[in-house]
Amino acid sequence: MTATTGPGTLLVIAKEPVPGRVKTRLTPPYTPHEAAALAAAALTDTLLTVLRAPARRRVLVLDGAPGPWLPPGFDVVPQASGGLDERIAAAFEQCDDGPAFLVGMDTPQLAVDHLAEAGRGGCDAWFGPAADGGFWALGFTDPAQGGALVRGVPMSTDRTGALQRSRLTEAGLVVRDLPVLRDVDTAADAAEVAACCLPRSTFSAVLNSLAENAR
Repeated sequence: MTATTGPGTLLVIAKEPVPGRVKTRLTPPYTPHEAAALAAAALTDTLLTVLRAPARRRVLVLDGAPGPWLPPGFDVVPQASGGLDERIAAAFEQCDDGPAFLVGMDTPQLAVDHLAEAGRGGCDAWFGPAADGGFWALGFTDPAQGGALVRGVPMSTDRTGALQRSRLTEAGLVVRDLPVLRDVDTAADAAEVAACCLPRSTFSAVLNSLAENAR
């Protein structure tokens, strides 16, 4: 059954940007502290974009502790234990009634227009594929469905996105596909994503600063 939705819960699932714990594939060429600075910048841009989008509630699902990068306007809940599928599933299961839409911290080029597209009705789920074969966004008009439809999907593979989307359609959901975005995993990703960000984005500024310091 298709549903029409308005603004609901916007979720950001993220890890505290601690050196050595985040964006380890950026090292090398970046040091662990530089990789953490890029992670913090990506998270900052993501949170500020989510703040500008209409929503009834905004939630940061966090592994770690909040820092100065967290703006007002978010409820903070801890991530569940287990693999990424378990943590995403638990995030949806904690939502109130009404549509819920989840993004990660790896796409600082996220724009309000992407979130507005996700808020349109006429579907049961939203799916944002990532260029590396994963997904950058997932949403449900009924978040109570999310746990069963995410739990057990193998994460962090080049087939994760295809497998997750198949889960949705096999369950009979009408899926609205969102644009493909690139995650920041490697230095090459960081450079390409920065070129897609707003010129004054935090991510672009930090990346440019690191390039200047390396000269």
